[in-house]
Amino acid sequence: MTRDQLEHAIRAACDVSSDTELWIFGSQALLGEFPNAPESLRASIEVDVQPKNRPETVDVIDGALGELSIFHQTHGFYVHGISIESAMLPDGWEQRTIPISDPVKTRGKTGLCIEVHDLAASKLAAYREKDREFVRYNLNTGRSPGLFQPRPDGARDRDDECDRLTILCGQRRHGQEAG
Repeated sequence: MTRDQLEHAIRAACDVSSDTELWIFGSQALLGEFPNAPESLRASIEVDVQPKNRPETVDVIDGALGELSIFHQTHGFYVHGISIESAMLPDGWEQRTIPISDPVKTRGKTGLCIEVHDLAASKLAAYREKDREFVRYNLNTGRSPGLFQPRPDGARDRDDECDRLTILCGQRRHGQEAG
């Protein structure tokens, strides 16, 4: 998915849901902070969204813009309307979202993308192999400079974010032993 496709998804999902703002979570939220992220991080053809002010319309979005819809067939990507409650996010994530809005590209609608550190925490909480791999790749600063660097806001609790994510990414959660 490209940043242009994400902006198209914001525009379409806001139109379908009759909302002006969306929460964007899942791997494509990365495009909020890093519009030119490495292609391997943008491989997904879906974007997970929930209208901020009209969360009850997630099913409408999924029906009109979701997987196997005419929108998907036409544009080669789809919009997954899903409750943000399905993601485990750290306290305060709402204040750290990265807005995407443009008078033309999103028609003034706003996509609120989960910040990259919060996205990583959510991925590690899900602990699926694809999520761990996403975080591992981002931690390799040789491949993607700038990702998962300490936050410029200097928040004390985030000073060692990269170290914590590295440790978490390599560990198994209790009870997740391979069988």
